[in-house]
Amino acid sequence: MRVGTIVIATNNSDKLREMQEILAGLSVEAISLADAGVDVEVEETGSTFYDNAALKAKAVCEAAGLPAIADDSGLMVDALDGAPGVHSKRFGGGGLDSAAQCALLLNMMDAVEQRGAKFVSSIVCAFPDGTELCAEGECRGNITTAPRGAGGFGYDPIFLPEGSDRTMAEMPPSEKHAISHRGNALRRFAEILHNHIG
Repeated sequence: MRVGTIVIATNNSDKLREMQEILAGLSVEAISLADAGVDVEVEETGSTFYDNAALKAKAVCEAAGLPAIADDSGLMVDALDGAPGVHSKRFGGGGLDSAAQCALLLNMMDAVEQRGAKFVSSIVCAFPDGTELCAEGECRGNITTAPRGAGGFGYDPIFLPEGSDRTMAEMPPSEKHAISHRGNALRRFAEILHNHIG
């Protein structure tokens, strides 16, 4: 089976750029929704990262008539029973930007000593013939006491990966991709896709 072109099912420009960078090593052309001429907004009503990724991938695949790959990811904080989890993007309400969400989370953890957390990513690729490939990845670490770094996006400024003295926002993209949840998930997906193509 030849894949050729895969549509990246996201309207998030940061996530689009990151996924294109990580997928660059595959023998496929990863294009944006705009490049595919697709304008769909998928409501993320799933209870798991996989559910939401599958909803997005299937909707875009159907609209584009091409294989579509979607990621749903988020931050799970041990002391908050896994929150914000699948609600990471909408944490604190729909009107908060990333900086405000980081500030809110840090405020909630003000007196918390055990600051373990993990980023989780679920990748789903839907094909026009109904085939579905999926992979997951995670990156464990700790929540800092204050934001650090100007790179990355989302919760990167307050997430310190295990074994690192720099937050994800303090790392160059190549270093972040090498350890990140999305990087880990996409590398697993690349192996699955390679085997699927044969």
